Amino acid sequence: MKKEPKPRGRPSKYTPELAAEICRRIADGETLSAICSDDGMPPASTVRQWALDDTQGFAALSARAYTLGFETLAERCLEIANTPLEGVETTTKPNGDVEEKRGDMLGHRKLQIDTAMRLLGKWSPKRYGEKIQQEHSGEIGVRSLAERMRKRSQSEQ
Repeated sequence: MKKEPKPRGRPSKYTPELAAEICRRIADGETLSAICSDDGMPPASTVRQWALDDTQGFAALSARAYTLGFETLAERCLEIANTPLEGVETTTKPNGDVEEKRGDMLGHRKLQIDTAMRLLGKWSPKRYGEKIQQEHSGEIGVRSLAERMRKRSQSEQ
């Protein structure tokens, strides 16, 4: 009787329940690295490989989850923009006195929004990228080209 060969490598930890949990958290706006740093979660490289190999349809599941996650990130940008965040700015004067100034951390909020929007523009350019409109004016055609060549040859004579 011939033995079945043992599969190579480690057995996959993939389960539909684990895949659903990962996708739910991605859709909620968590990063894959944050999800995979939790106990009981596979490494991010493994999850990416599931998507590349389309393990049990994971490619489509994760693609939908990321699309929803982009929406969540865009909504968070609105929340950040509409929610003041009080912070303390500490300055040490030349004489050694420390001055504290309390106020809205506008620069920090702007950085958070700009970073998120720039990432969204790269990840989903059709939806979040800047619209670039190109206009063309003038003539391009055989007639205009022939006319220019005719004028050039007349000026050379």
